[in-house]
Amino acid sequence: MKETQSAVKETAIPLDEVVASLYKSEGKVYARSVSGLYDKWRWVMVWATQLFFYGMPWLMWGQRQALLFDLEARRFYIYGLVFYPQDLVYLSFLLIISALALFLFTAVAGRLWCGYTCPQTVYSEIFMWIEHKIEGDRAARMKLDESSMSKHKFLKKFSKQTVWILLSLWTGFTFVGYFTPIRELFGHVLNFNLGPWETFWILFYGFATYGNAGYMREQVCKYMCPYARFQSAMFDADTLIVTYDKNRGEPRGSRSRKLEEKNLKANDLGACIDCTLCVQVCPTGIDIRKGLQYECIGCGACADVCDDVMDKMGYARGLVKYTTENGLKNNWSRKQIFQHILRPRVLIYSSILGLLVIGMLTSLALRPSFRTDVVRDRSVMARLTEKGELENVYRLQIMNATEALQHYKITARGLDKLRIEEDNLDANQTVSVEPAQSRWISVRLEIPDGTQPPGSHPIYFDIESVDTKELVSEKSVFLVPR
Repeated sequence: MKETQSAVKETAIPLDEVVASLYKSEGKVYARSVSGLYDKWRWVMVWATQLFFYGMPWLMWGQRQALLFDLEARRFYIYGLVFYPQDLVYLSFLLIISALALFLFTAVAGRLWCGYTCPQTVYSEIFMWIEHKIEGDRAARMKLDESSMSKHKFLKKFSKQTVWILLSLWTGFTFVGYFTPIRELFGHVLNFNLGPWETFWILFYGFATYGNAGYMREQVCKYMCPYARFQSAMFDADTLIVTYDKNRGEPRGSRSRKLEEKNLKANDLGACIDCTLCVQVCPTGIDIRKGLQYECIGCGACADVCDDVMDKMGYARGLVKYTTENGLKNNWSRKQIFQHILRPRVLIYSSILGLLVIGMLTSLALRPSFRTDVVRDRSVMARLTEKGELENVYRLQIMNATEALQHYKITARGLDKLRIEEDNLDANQTVSVEPAQSRWISVRLEIPDGTQPPGSHPIYFDIESVDTKELVSEKSVFLVPR
């Protein structure tokens, strides 16, 4: 036993020699500017998303903000629709539809969302554009960062940081403007009269934008975003991805521009000239020539710059391109590739997504202009009145989902000789509710004592809109004590 213990001690690995690092520190990625088809599409999406984000809070719908999620008043205004917290089912529908749409787009075209419309990508693109305009392109930025501090360097860095901070604060302000009327919020900012929560969220969202888009950039995509980790589960051999044609490109190496593509194999060369521009333009700093990697966001910058190099060399475009594994393997044409898009997985996603969208739109179209909740008075189950009537008390919440004054008539049914006491109603048993407001009504139902056996008896409240003629029925119970 002693010999065994001695042998274990001799072969044991010292603890100070076992080091496991869960994070790999990497240098700053200096992405080179690029122009091309995919770059143009990225900027189209940047403009489209940011015009919507920054402009929508200022759009008016009648006398109010067109898109406003008023958490304090518990009202959600989406153009001509007014939603209450009880309409949470529509948010669930929207989230499910968004998730399925993401699955569908990923199955068809890989990380299409990441490369063109993800907020992290969009704001990183904007911040890098600002950096490029102030500090210069890739080589100039690298030289500036390596140089010692000087007046020239300080002014450039200060200018960049100032623009970044102002844009970040405006982004935070706009974000809060979706939850607090933005015109009122703007007045509070000008008068230095912001509330504590508005101040916190403007600074918090602004700081998140500044940090993520200004500094973390590709680190968010690599280490923080869960989508990059589970995207491979949604890929298959017919998913469009940005890929490098290894058979055509290898072996890579430099050569004279006079060497034609048809003579490359005779000189033991592929189409890739090993210029590394595809690496320099990549916003996440990967080498697409190493194959599909989870860090690739599918932005197509490498395809743009490679096409430009191929044009200069007089070679055919498409060394780096959007294609599928099967398309690359079988040398399919673009038409053949798109013919394989309509595969079972895509058809299933599309069918489910279509049904959900139709269902949600139908539900919204048939949605009544008001909602009603019925709550029994929990303080008294049932009581006898001075007139010898058995009474149950209820509280009705009527939520007006229109932006006009509405009148509602309340009746009850389900038991013989059931009647409503008219303390809270007018002579016509109606109640008025202000535009886009809710109102609690206390309602007393009475029946003659002894006309019903003890127990719980189902009843129904019928609430009819006098103005729109819509009818909503809510079930409750009438309790008869023993």
